[in-house]
Amino acid sequence: MLLNLFNEMRAAKVPVSVRELLDLIHALQARVTFADMDEFYYLSRAILVKDERHFDKFDRAFSAYFNGLEKLDDHLQALIPEEWLRKEFER
Repeated sequence: MLLNLFNEMRAAKVPVSVRELLDLIHALQARVTFADMDEFYYLSRAILVKDERHFDKFDRAFSAYFNGLEKLDDHLQALIPEEWLRKEFER
């Protein structure tokens, strides 16, 4: 997943390095953030962007990469019955 995000950044001309990608992976492994898109956005921007001139490029690449995730989430919610989810959480 993050490799594709990294490639999207490179394609958008955001000067990111493999070291920065590894730093982002380590931050996620350390649970600096978990399951919060806003927190992940700010964490990845802080790690991957070293010059504020690239914030706009980062924003466009981040948006392009994650575009459609909300649609996928809606689709998955439609496939999984709400009653089934309640039963799983009640256990």
